[in-house]
Amino acid sequence: MAKKQAHHGGAWKVAYADFVTAMMALFMVLWISAQDKKILLATSKYFQQPFHSPFDDHSGMMPFNKELRDGSGGSKQSEDAAAHSKAATDARQIELNFLNSVAADYKRLLRIDDDLERKSIDVQVTSDGLRVTLFDRARKPLFGEHTTELTPWGHFVMQNLAWLIERYHFRVVIDGHTRSHLDFPVEGYTAWELSADRANAARRSLVFYAVDPASIERVTGYADTRPMEGEPPDSESNQRITLSLSLTSNPTAAEAEAVAAPAPVAAAPAVRPPSPPLEFKPPST
Repeated sequence: MAKKQAHHGGAWKVAYADFVTAMMALFMVLWISAQDKKILLATSKYFQQPFHSPFDDHSGMMPFNKELRDGSGGSKQSEDAAAHSKAATDARQIELNFLNSVAADYKRLLRIDDDLERKSIDVQVTSDGLRVTLFDRARKPLFGEHTTELTPWGHFVMQNLAWLIERYHFRVVIDGHTRSHLDFPVEGYTAWELSADRANAARRSLVFYAVDPASIERVTGYADTRPMEGEPPDSESNQRITLSLSLTSNPTAAEAEAVAAPAPVAAAPAVRPPSPPLEFKPPST
Protein backbone atom coordinates (compact mmCIF):
# COMPACT_ATOMS: atom_id res chain seq x y z
CA MET A 1 0.00 0.00 0.00
CA ALA A 2 1.47 3.38 -1.05
CA LYS A 3 2.31 5.91 1.70
CA LYS A 4 0.60 9.33 1.73
CA GLN A 5 2.97 12.10 0.62
CA ALA A 6 3.57 15.00 3.07
CA HIS A 7 2.66 18.58 2.08
CA HIS A 8 5.63 20.88 1.46
CA GLY A 9 3.89 23.77 -0.41
CA GLY A 10 3.50 26.45 2.37
CA ALA A 11 6.93 28.08 2.17
CA TRP A 12 6.25 29.82 -1.13
CA LYS A 13 3.32 31.72 0.43
CA VAL A 14 5.57 33.26 3.06
CA ALA A 15 8.10 34.19 0.43
CA TYR A 16 5.39 35.74 -1.73
CA ALA A 17 4.06 37.79 1.18
CA ASP A 18 7.57 39.13 1.85
CA PHE A 19 7.91 39.97 -1.83
CA VAL A 20 4.59 41.88 -1.91
CA THR A 21 5.53 43.79 1.26
CA ALA A 22 8.88 44.76 -0.23
CA MET A 23 7.19 45.91 -3.44
CA MET A 24 4.69 47.99 -1.45
CA ALA A 25 7.52 49.60 0.52
CA LEU A 26 9.36 50.33 -2.72
CA PHE A 27 6.20 51.90 -4.17
CA MET A 28 5.80 54.14 -1.08
CA VAL A 29 9.44 55.25 -1.27
CA LEU A 30 9.15 56.04 -4.98
CA TRP A 31 5.85 57.92 -4.40
CA ILE A 32 7.26 60.03 -1.54
CA SER A 33 10.41 60.76 -3.53
CA ALA A 34 8.24 62.17 -6.30
CA GLN A 35 6.67 64.79 -3.97
CA ASP A 36 7.85 68.38 -3.55
CA LYS A 37 10.58 69.47 -1.14
CA LYS A 38 8.17 70.59 1.59
CA ILE A 39 6.59 67.12 1.91
CA LEU A 40 10.01 65.44 1.82
CA LEU A 41 11.24 67.59 4.72
CA ALA A 42 8.06 66.98 6.73
CA THR A 43 8.31 63.22 6.18
CA SER A 44 11.97 63.26 7.20
CA LYS A 45 11.19 65.16 10.40
CA TYR A 46 8.40 62.74 11.25
CA PHE A 47 10.67 59.71 11.08
CA GLN A 48 13.30 61.54 13.14
CA GLN A 49 10.75 62.43 15.88
CA PRO A 50 7.62 60.30 15.40
CA PHE A 51 6.00 61.52 18.66
CA HIS A 52 6.29 65.21 17.68
CA SER A 53 4.75 65.18 14.25
CA PRO A 54 5.15 68.33 12.11
CA PHE A 55 1.85 67.65 10.37
CA ASP A 56 -1.23 69.74 11.05
CA ASP A 57 -4.45 68.37 12.51
CA HIS A 58 -5.90 67.88 9.03
CA SER A 59 -2.88 67.36 6.83
CA GLY A 60 -4.38 64.29 5.12
CA MET A 61 -7.70 62.72 4.28
CA MET A 62 -8.50 61.84 7.92
CA PRO A 63 -8.17 64.09 10.98
CA PHE A 64 -4.86 63.69 12.76
CA ASN A 65 -5.40 62.45 16.33
CA LYS A 66 -3.12 64.44 18.63
CA GLU A 67 -4.29 62.56 21.69
CA LEU A 68 -3.01 59.26 20.29
CA ARG A 69 0.24 60.96 19.28
CA ASP A 70 0.82 62.24 22.82
CA GLY A 71 0.46 58.76 24.22
CA SER A 72 -1.18 60.01 27.40
CA GLY A 73 -4.32 60.95 25.49
CA GLY A 74 -3.82 64.64 26.23
CA SER A 75 -6.67 64.44 28.72
CA LYS A 76 -4.97 66.53 31.41
CA GLN A 77 -4.06 69.30 28.99
CA SER A 78 -7.59 69.32 27.62
CA GLU A 79 -9.09 69.47 31.10
CA ASP A 80 -6.75 72.31 32.12
CA ALA A 81 -7.58 74.27 28.97
CA ALA A 82 -11.31 73.73 29.48
CA ALA A 83 -11.08 74.80 33.13
CA HIS A 84 -9.10 77.92 32.20
CA SER A 85 -11.60 78.81 29.49
CA LYS A 86 -14.55 78.33 31.86
CA ALA A 87 -12.89 80.46 34.55
CA ALA A 88 -12.24 83.26 32.04
CA THR A 89 -15.84 83.09 30.81
CA ASP A 90 -17.22 83.17 34.36
CA ALA A 91 -14.99 86.13 35.28
CA ARG A 92 -16.11 88.04 32.19
CA GLN A 93 -19.78 87.33 32.95
CA ILE A 94 -19.34 88.54 36.55
CA GLU A 95 -17.69 91.72 35.27
CA LEU A 96 -20.52 92.37 32.79
CA ASN A 97 -23.14 91.79 35.48
CA PHE A 98 -21.29 94.18 37.77
CA LEU A 99 -21.03 96.91 35.11
CA ASN A 100 -24.68 96.54 34.10
CA SER A 101 -25.73 96.83 37.74
CA VAL A 102 -23.60 99.96 38.23
CA ALA A 103 -25.00 101.53 35.03
CA ALA A 104 -28.59 100.74 36.01
CA ASP A 105 -28.03 102.11 39.52
CA TYR A 106 -26.60 105.36 38.16
CA LYS A 107 -29.47 105.74 35.67
CA ARG A 108 -32.02 105.29 38.45
CA LEU A 109 -30.18 107.80 40.60
CA LEU A 110 -30.20 110.55 37.97
CA ARG A 111 -33.50 109.51 36.32
CA ILE A 112 -31.90 109.39 32.90
CA ASP A 113 -34.23 109.68 29.90
CA ASP A 114 -33.77 107.09 27.13
CA ASP A 115 -34.67 109.55 24.36
CA LEU A 116 -31.42 110.62 22.67
CA GLU A 117 -32.83 114.02 21.74
CA ARG A 118 -33.83 114.72 25.35
CA LYS A 119 -31.40 112.84 27.54
CA SER A 120 -28.70 114.77 29.36
CA ILE A 121 -26.62 111.71 30.22
CA ASP A 122 -25.96 108.46 28.40
CA VAL A 123 -24.40 105.43 30.15
CA GLN A 124 -23.19 102.46 28.09
CA VAL A 125 -21.43 99.22 29.05
CA THR A 126 -18.37 98.63 26.84
CA SER A 127 -15.72 95.92 26.58
CA ASP A 128 -13.44 98.00 28.83
CA GLY A 129 -15.94 99.31 31.38
CA LEU A 130 -18.46 102.14 31.22
CA ARG A 131 -18.78 105.09 28.84
CA VAL A 132 -20.61 108.05 30.39
CA THR A 133 -21.58 110.86 28.00
CA LEU A 134 -22.62 114.19 29.50
CA PHE A 135 -24.53 116.32 26.99
CA ASP A 136 -24.46 120.12 27.13
CA ARG A 137 -28.01 120.90 25.95
CA ALA A 138 -29.75 124.26 25.91
CA ARG A 139 -32.66 123.07 28.05
CA LYS A 140 -30.30 121.57 30.68
CA PRO A 141 -26.80 122.98 30.09
CA LEU A 142 -23.72 121.43 31.63
CA PHE A 143 -21.65 124.62 31.20
CA GLY A 144 -22.34 128.30 30.76
CA GLU A 145 -22.51 129.32 27.09
CA HIS A 146 -19.02 129.26 25.54
CA THR A 147 -17.47 129.00 29.02
CA THR A 148 -15.96 126.33 31.25
CA GLU A 149 -18.07 127.29 34.27
CA LEU A 150 -20.29 124.41 35.43
CA THR A 151 -23.97 125.14 35.93
CA PRO A 152 -25.80 123.93 39.08
CA TRP A 153 -26.87 120.89 37.04
CA GLY A 154 -23.25 120.36 35.98
CA HIS A 155 -22.05 120.43 39.59
CA PHE A 156 -24.77 117.97 40.57
CA VAL A 157 -23.78 115.55 37.79
CA MET A 158 -20.06 115.78 38.57
CA GLN A 159 -20.58 115.23 42.28
CA ASN A 160 -22.62 112.06 41.69
CA LEU A 161 -20.17 110.86 39.07
CA ALA A 162 -17.26 111.43 41.44
CA TRP A 163 -19.07 109.35 44.06
CA LEU A 164 -19.50 106.53 41.52
CA ILE A 165 -15.83 106.64 40.39
CA GLU A 166 -14.42 106.68 43.90
CA ARG A 167 -16.76 104.00 45.24
CA TYR A 168 -15.88 101.44 42.56
CA HIS A 169 -12.27 102.57 41.95
CA PHE A 170 -12.59 103.29 38.24
CA ARG A 171 -9.76 104.65 36.12
CA VAL A 172 -10.90 107.64 34.05
CA VAL A 173 -10.28 109.06 30.57
CA ILE A 174 -12.00 112.39 29.83
CA ASP A 175 -12.71 113.63 26.29
CA GLY A 176 -14.23 117.00 25.39
CA HIS A 177 -16.26 117.55 22.20
CA THR A 178 -18.10 120.48 20.60
CA ARG A 179 -20.43 120.96 17.67
CA SER A 180 -19.34 122.79 14.55
CA HIS A 181 -20.11 126.40 13.53
CA LEU A 182 -19.70 127.92 16.98
CA ASP A 183 -19.17 131.68 17.27
CA PHE A 184 -16.68 132.76 19.92
CA PRO A 185 -16.60 136.31 21.32
CA VAL A 186 -12.84 136.16 21.92
CA GLU A 187 -10.58 136.21 18.87
CA GLY A 188 -8.21 133.26 18.68
CA TYR A 189 -10.28 131.14 21.04
CA THR A 190 -11.61 128.16 19.04
CA ALA A 191 -13.47 124.90 19.51
CA TRP A 192 -10.13 123.21 20.24
CA GLU A 193 -9.52 125.36 23.29
CA LEU A 194 -13.14 125.11 24.45
CA SER A 195 -13.29 121.29 24.22
CA ALA A 196 -9.94 120.88 26.01
CA ASP A 197 -10.80 123.46 28.69
CA ARG A 198 -14.18 121.87 29.40
CA ALA A 199 -12.63 118.40 29.67
CA ASN A 200 -10.09 119.84 32.10
CA ALA A 201 -12.86 121.60 34.04
CA ALA A 202 -14.57 118.21 34.41
CA ARG A 203 -11.31 116.77 35.74
CA ARG A 204 -10.95 119.58 38.30
CA SER A 205 -14.53 119.09 39.44
CA LEU A 206 -14.05 115.32 39.94
CA VAL A 207 -10.87 115.90 41.93
CA PHE A 208 -12.66 118.55 44.03
CA TYR A 209 -15.35 115.98 44.86
CA ALA A 210 -12.75 113.50 46.22
CA VAL A 211 -11.68 111.53 43.13
CA ASP A 212 -8.02 110.49 43.43
CA PRO A 213 -6.04 112.52 40.83
CA ALA A 214 -3.93 109.42 40.08
CA SER A 215 -7.02 107.60 38.78
CA ILE A 216 -7.42 110.09 35.90
CA GLU A 217 -5.27 108.82 33.02
CA ARG A 218 -5.90 111.33 30.21
CA VAL A 219 -7.74 114.56 29.41
CA THR A 220 -8.23 115.41 25.72
CA GLY A 221 -10.12 117.96 23.61
CA TYR A 222 -11.30 116.94 20.14
CA ALA A 223 -13.18 120.11 19.09
CA ASP A 224 -15.77 119.17 16.42
CA THR A 225 -13.69 116.42 14.77
CA ARG A 226 -15.65 113.50 16.24
CA PRO A 227 -19.41 114.06 15.90
CA MET A 228 -21.73 111.38 17.25
CA GLU A 229 -22.67 108.65 14.80
CA GLY A 230 -25.78 109.56 12.84
CA GLU A 231 -25.77 113.19 13.99
CA PRO A 232 -24.96 116.22 11.75
CA PRO A 233 -21.79 118.11 12.74
CA ASP A 234 -23.75 121.10 14.08
CA SER A 235 -26.14 118.98 16.19
CA GLU A 236 -26.55 119.94 19.83
CA SER A 237 -25.80 116.31 20.75
CA ASN A 238 -22.17 116.87 19.77
CA GLN A 239 -21.72 119.31 22.66
CA ARG A 240 -20.60 116.74 25.22
CA ILE A 241 -18.05 115.44 27.69
CA THR A 242 -17.27 111.70 27.48
CA LEU A 243 -15.80 109.80 30.41
CA SER A 244 -14.47 106.28 29.82
CA LEU A 245 -14.41 104.35 33.11
CA SER A 246 -12.38 101.14 33.36
CA LEU A 247 -12.06 98.79 36.32
CA THR A 248 -8.72 98.48 38.08
CA SER A 249 -9.49 94.88 39.14
CA ASN A 250 -12.02 92.20 38.31
CA PRO A 251 -15.04 92.24 40.66
CA THR A 252 -16.03 89.11 42.56
CA ALA A 253 -19.46 87.52 42.42
CA ALA A 254 -20.23 88.88 45.90
CA GLU A 255 -19.32 92.41 44.82
CA ALA A 256 -21.51 92.11 41.71
CA GLU A 257 -24.46 91.03 43.88
CA ALA A 258 -23.77 93.81 46.38
CA VAL A 259 -24.14 96.45 43.67
CA ALA A 260 -27.68 95.34 42.86
CA ALA A 261 -28.64 95.35 46.55
CA PRO A 262 -29.00 98.60 48.55
CA ALA A 263 -25.61 99.69 49.86
CA PRO A 264 -25.30 99.10 53.64
CA VAL A 265 -24.36 101.93 55.98
CA ALA A 266 -20.64 101.64 56.69
CA ALA A 267 -18.43 103.30 59.26
CA ALA A 268 -16.67 106.44 58.09
CA PRO A 269 -13.14 105.68 56.84
CA ALA A 270 -10.09 107.55 58.08
CA VAL A 271 -9.63 109.41 54.78
CA ARG A 272 -12.06 111.99 53.38
CA PRO A 273 -14.85 109.98 51.71
CA PRO A 274 -16.54 110.94 48.46
CA SER A 275 -19.75 112.85 48.97
CA PRO A 276 -22.94 110.75 48.69
CA PRO A 277 -25.36 111.29 45.79
CA LEU A 278 -27.43 114.43 46.04
CA GLU A 279 -30.87 115.34 44.83
CA PHE A 280 -30.70 118.15 42.25
CA LYS A 281 -32.62 121.31 43.07
CA PRO A 282 -32.69 123.94 40.29
CA PRO A 283 -31.74 127.44 41.37
CA SER A 284 -34.61 129.72 42.27
CA THR A 285 -35.48 132.41 39.75
